[in-house]
Amino acid sequence: MNKYKVCVYAICKNEEKFVDAWVDSMSEADLIVVTDTGSTDNTVEKLRSRGVTVYEEEIKPWRFDVARNISLNHVPEDVDICVCTDLDEVFQKGWRRRLESKWAPGVKMANYLYNWSHKEDGSPDVQINYFKVHSRFDYVWHYPIHECLKYIGRGPEIKVFVEGMVLDHYPDPAKSRGSYLELLEMAVQENPEDDRMMYYLGREYMYKGMWANCIDTLRKHLSLKSALWREERCASMRWIARSYHELNNPNESLCWYYRAIAECPHMREPYVECALKAYLWKNWPIVYFMVESALRITQKSMTYINMGYCWDQTPYDLGAISCYQLGLYKKSYEYAKQALALCPNDERLKNNLKIIDDKL
Repeated sequence: MNKYKVCVYAICKNEEKFVDAWVDSMSEADLIVVTDTGSTDNTVEKLRSRGVTVYEEEIKPWRFDVARNISLNHVPEDVDICVCTDLDEVFQKGWRRRLESKWAPGVKMANYLYNWSHKEDGSPDVQINYFKVHSRFDYVWHYPIHECLKYIGRGPEIKVFVEGMVLDHYPDPAKSRGSYLELLEMAVQENPEDDRMMYYLGREYMYKGMWANCIDTLRKHLSLKSALWREERCASMRWIARSYHELNNPNESLCWYYRAIAECPHMREPYVECALKAYLWKNWPIVYFMVESALRITQKSMTYINMGYCWDQTPYDLGAISCYQLGLYKKSYEYAKQALALCPNDERLKNNLKIIDDKL
């Protein structure tokens, strides 16, 4: 018997093709409530046909925090646990049971594993520990874009991590990010001292190939008094390094990768990303050093984004190539074997192993 009343709530627009898989996944909840923000396809009708409670709201000007707060207001007041998802996300089976096993009186938020992207074989790629499960009256959504939950409750904010509760993201590749930059620029204008929005604006400039803007904005992020989260500071430094690489300034790029490593020596990301760039520069000693350093780290971050290429065959592949170029053939062979074991159908890795074997 269930101990708590659980409600899944979401916002959507023109996501008809996701409805069935999403509702099937969320059906472990006691009820599902969706706020549609202007669909012109059959999203609303399809949701209602599956038993979902749907509200239709017009939100102008568009802000994600406004939309999510409206959707949260539609959640009944007797709900104990609110679970916010998007329609392009699905929970792995058994999530409700695992959630209830960890939830207890006084808990405000549950964290769980979020597979933000997947490889071609369906295995997880980019992973994050996510935060969108919360108590009914202790939170509001904050920020017009990259919105997050802001605690407004009384007493300590008690959080639990739900082992085995996994949410998979299967986004529509045709969906536009067109509004992101405008909303981020607006958010920074609203509060130029907010480190979260400054970081995301700089990252968005990087995504759009606006390298100089990225560097300038992320330097501002690092200078803010509130920018104290070391993992995010490390990410800013990594994106600055990438931008300098794209601007054909490898020396400055390398300096920023070293700064990123100094900021977060316990994360693989700055080492592996530096190794990837050093591979392009054909600087084999740096590739080798970065790979060796990265592989000494055996635990993924519990507080930040884990990039798939740091935990798949990539470091071993880079290690094999750099060792081969440095004449360390036995070490190269061991790395190549490990790379192929992690990706056994990759023909390039098979050929590399044969070349190294022939050399030995």
